[in-house]
Parts: sequence; C-alpha cells; structure tokens
Amino acid sequence: MELHAEFTSEPFRGEGPPPEHAVRACEAAERAGLRTDFGPLGTSADGDHDAVLDALPSIVRAALDGGATQVTLRLGTTPRGTPPTAGDTSVLDGFVRAVEAELGTRLGDLDRPGKQRAVRLLEEHGAFQLRKSVAAVAEALGVTRFTVYNYLHRDES
Repeated sequence: MELHAEFTSEPFRGEGPPPEHAVRACEAAERAGLRTDFGPLGTSADGDHDAVLDALPSIVRAALDGGATQVTLRLGTTPRGTPPTAGDTSVLDGFVRAVEAELGTRLGDLDRPGKQRAVRLLEEHGAFQLRKSVAAVAEALGVTRFTVYNYLHRDES
C-alpha cells in the first residue's frame, strides 16, 4: 500500500530562499527514497507504506535540527484518482494563456504586483489543483516556487 505524507515546518519567513528547516526535511524524505514535491509551506512525500513510516522520524528530526519550531504532519493512503500533474500541459497551458490574455502580456514580463495578480487569477481558474503546477507557474513567471507559495498565501490588503 502507498502512503502520502504532507508536512510543514515553521517558522515561515516570507520571500527569499526557502527556510533551512524545510529544505532539510525534504532532503531527509528524498534520502529515504520517497517521491517528493517540495514547497516551503508544504512538502509532500509518497512511497511504500513501510518506507514512509520509517522515514517520518528522520524527516521531523531534520526539520527540528534545521531550526523548525513546529512540524505539522498529515498522513494517509495515496488518494485514488489523483489530479493530473502540471506535466499535462494542455490544461495548465490553457490557464496560463487565459491569464496572459486577461493581463495583456506574458507572465514572465509582469512586474511584481502583476505577478501576484496572475497567481491569484490562476488560483481562481483552478490551476493549482493540478499536481506540480506551482513549479510550472514559477517557471512561467520567472520566480521561485517559494515566491509562488508566498503569493498564494499572502493577505490581500
């Protein structure tokens, strides 16, 4: 049986490079042979039941040793009918083209407020329901995945 673990570590610092505790936790999951999707506000790791359960102590220890003050974990079986990945380019490309048309330019040519707006519009279109879409959107915007996560979780004021 496959298991799916999602873990977050805090504190969250905002923009810039990902926090050391998030990087170390992801690296621990990868060393354990798990398939990972890294995001500083949430990293997922998938693998065989025993491999995931055996890796959890080292993931948590790596986060804490890296400076985390809190680690949150969600664990479950790998969901059936997982959403398509961003590798299914026709779906994500359609979202990106629609947002570019609405904003009147390519995502990579936008200034920072424009990129923030683009991320909000992509979220409204459901682009982030696709697995691994954050990495693809980050590439289109010319920013890091960490920045996209920051835009997604930013308070609109």
